Amino acid sequence: MVKLPKLSIVTPSFNQYQFLEATIQSVLSQDYPNLEYIIIDGGSTDGSLEIIRKYEDHLHFWCSEPDQGQYDAINKGFAHSTGEIMAWLNSDDMYYPWAFNTVVSIMSELPQVEWLTTLNRGTLDWHGFPIKFYPIAGYSREAFLDGYYLPVGSKTGIAAIQQESTFWRRSLWQKIGSCIRTEFRLAGDFDLWARFYQYADLYGTHSPLAGFRYQANQKSRQLDKYIIEAEKSLAQMRDSSHWSLNLMRSMVRKLNLYRIPKLRKWIEPMYTYTSQIIIRSNPESPTSFWMIEESRFF
Repeated sequence: MVKLPKLSIVTPSFNQYQFLEATIQSVLSQDYPNLEYIIIDGGSTDGSLEIIRKYEDHLHFWCSEPDQGQYDAINKGFAHSTGEIMAWLNSDDMYYPWAFNTVVSIMSELPQVEWLTTLNRGTLDWHGFPIKFYPIAGYSREAFLDGYYLPVGSKTGIAAIQQESTFWRRSLWQKIGSCIRTEFRLAGDFDLWARFYQYADLYGTHSPLAGFRYQANQKSRQLDKYIIEAEKSLAQMRDSSHWSLNLMRSMVRKLNLYRIPKLRKWIEPMYTYTSQIIIRSNPESPTSFWMIEESRFF
């Protein structure tokens, strides 16, 4: 029997007892046999500790103590991890039941995939019921540098990379220094993607992997502050990458030239991005397998 790779999941939490148990159950109910689950609590006083203790026999490590914020807690959790594949899930979000099997299957069959996320970003309401899926055309380092994955509401952002659906190999984590930079109090995830992109392409799967829960007290509602931090991180990446604006792509967008049928095919290579999408080949057969398909998007 082939040994499955170890999967390390970290959940940072602070006073989230309304949602924490559903988050924990979404991890443990995957029934993944080689799971290393870690919870880092920031010293909650709302009943969260009773929930964590209820599941502590299933945890690799947990603690409850003051920290320097969400990303400090995540770094602390990953410092206790040893898994080959890594991710974190915030204490109000949830994985879909097939998430771990999908990710592990893809990354086991395709060793060139160093980090992976969904092309169909899921959302949940306060109670955890699915609301809507938001599709994204693809992922590209060029598109990232152009500001495509800044949050909607920024000058250039069209679609964000969904943090709760993103998984990566420990080897990539080690390349970027094995930590999230805590100078970004809100946009530490965006900065992590920028640093990952320095070493590897992001691959997309059509499978939804996790749901982002809408609730009144989430930090992501501080959108203006998040955008400021993300733009600062992006500026640093652009500087280190010697990035310059693609004038043709900018002109096509500004003048909507891609809407002209006679021009579209001729200028497509000049303004589109190239994405690596993972698809299931021969899906009707027991011999189906994962393969990578190159796709262009704008």
